[in-house]
Amino acid sequence: MASTQFTLEKAGHQTQESEFFKPMPPGYAAGRHKYVVVFGTVMSGLGKGIFASSLAKQLKDKGLSVAPIKLEGYLNIDSGTLSPYRHGEVFVLDDGLETDMDLGTYERLLDQNLARENYATAGQIFRRVLDKERSGGYLGRDVQMIPHVTGEVKYLIRDLAVKQNADVVFIEVGGTVGDHENAFYIEALRELAFEEGPQNVCFAALTYIIEPPTLGEQKTKAAQLGLKKLLEAGVQPHLIATRSQQPLEKGSAEKIAMFSNVPPNRVFSMHDRASIYTVPSAMHEDGLDKAVIDILGLENKVDAKQEAANARDWRHFETMVTSTRAHTCRIAIAGKYAALRDAYASIDKALEHCGAHLSCNIQADWIDVTDIHPADASAALKDYHAVIVPGGFGHRGTETKIACVRHAREHKVPYLGICLGFQMAVIEYARHVCGTLDAASTEFLPHAANPVIDILPEQKKIEGLGGNMRLGGKDVLIKANSLAARLYGLPAEGGVIRERFRHRYEVDPRFIETLEAHGLVFSGRHPQQPIMQVLELPKAIHPYFVGGQFHPELLSRPLRPHPMFMGLVAAAVRQADKDVKDEAVLGWIR
Repeated sequence: MASTQFTLEKAGHQTQESEFFKPMPPGYAAGRHKYVVVFGTVMSGLGKGIFASSLAKQLKDKGLSVAPIKLEGYLNIDSGTLSPYRHGEVFVLDDGLETDMDLGTYERLLDQNLARENYATAGQIFRRVLDKERSGGYLGRDVQMIPHVTGEVKYLIRDLAVKQNADVVFIEVGGTVGDHENAFYIEALRELAFEEGPQNVCFAALTYIIEPPTLGEQKTKAAQLGLKKLLEAGVQPHLIATRSQQPLEKGSAEKIAMFSNVPPNRVFSMHDRASIYTVPSAMHEDGLDKAVIDILGLENKVDAKQEAANARDWRHFETMVTSTRAHTCRIAIAGKYAALRDAYASIDKALEHCGAHLSCNIQADWIDVTDIHPADASAALKDYHAVIVPGGFGHRGTETKIACVRHAREHKVPYLGICLGFQMAVIEYARHVCGTLDAASTEFLPHAANPVIDILPEQKKIEGLGGNMRLGGKDVLIKANSLAARLYGLPAEGGVIRERFRHRYEVDPRFIETLEAHGLVFSGRHPQQPIMQVLELPKAIHPYFVGGQFHPELLSRPLRPHPMFMGLVAAAVRQADKDVKDEAVLGWIR
């Protein structure tokens, strides 16, 4: 940490030279970086992540470099131990950090990979402060929420700006204004604006407009009270975005403006839309992005030519999203968190991207494998054109997942296995094709006689795993002339791709020769070690049977859908319509 303004006298007594505590990261230049801070009021779940990422996209499309950061109030160090029922799926960054699903929203809309400095929790911040206290980093000071914890927040934000050379840092404060757990974040950001000075920080407040059906009118009182809490914390918003079902009425906008000291032309309606992918363009049409540019004085950094080109590309994608689809297919997703769609949010988004690019109306049904007996799996899947078995942990529902794989393989239904779904495909193939009926995983059966899926001692040494997972981006060597090579657009001789992993168990190399001798193709491997990472069946055996030990859904982007999902959806369209002539579809499954 850079030097502090606190010093020690020779006698050991502390003197305080200044009330300002501004630890600065190396290389930080005041005024070089700008900040947009997004708060939520009234209630959680307003879509702060979609709002912030859409606004960040608008600025990035103008040629500015942007870096988002999500500030979480919980004391967990990361999201790795959180149940999907608490915060949705765990999104894994390329550097291996496990975060919440909002980071996925930023990566998809900005089309850029984020890193651990783009995510902070209260647990991380408190641990950093206490580690510094233990090492004498505060020169004998009594360590307090203000200035030390708030100082650490400011340091992390500025450090992100330097490390990612950001013109604009977008800061999303988790939770709702008024929550105890994010109060220190709000104070830190108030201090940040004070220290950075005018035209360097823009405060945006997202609020909720209630529309009771029995009254038939918009009510703004809850929004007024929520914004009042922000004002009480010393934060004057520069602009306000209102969430509502219908467009914000003029009278409602005037009330919000009056009671928040925000000009009416900076109160924007973020009402419900047919697709979140129309939000960035709607922001531009309403002038929200221009307002931010004006507030931060960034007019001279806007690249009009780049902005126009990016806007054309995005409008083309919007057209694909909102147009009538030429095809229809039904896809079953057989998982055990089916009651909560957010548990598989990235799979949902990956299918959305493919549906737009292939003009397919995808009916994705979430099937809870814990509610289905393995013997009934085939009947449950009989009307579907494709099957996905997603990732997961624990023994619950695994035999039904294996039965789902068997149905897809034997009935030649397009199949995509993700992480655990990859492992289930290996076990199913070993049992019902290779004849190893007791094939299993030591994750579920520690003393299995034939553990085709296992944690191997040599792999622990190779990867340095110990008891932890393989996390983050890893290289995958793709086999020549394989389906995987064609999907990824690699040359005939194959090549290397990069995917994101989150798992502990692997295919035991002792069984690879037997599996391959019976027709299973391991078309993706670790570049140096016998670690299997992609499997497939030849087209002569099955129209589309693919599995990845990684999570391909984490890398699907609106303008660049993931090839494994594109192949699956194209195969599902062909399954639904054997006479399909659409070259956009056929190109993925030839």
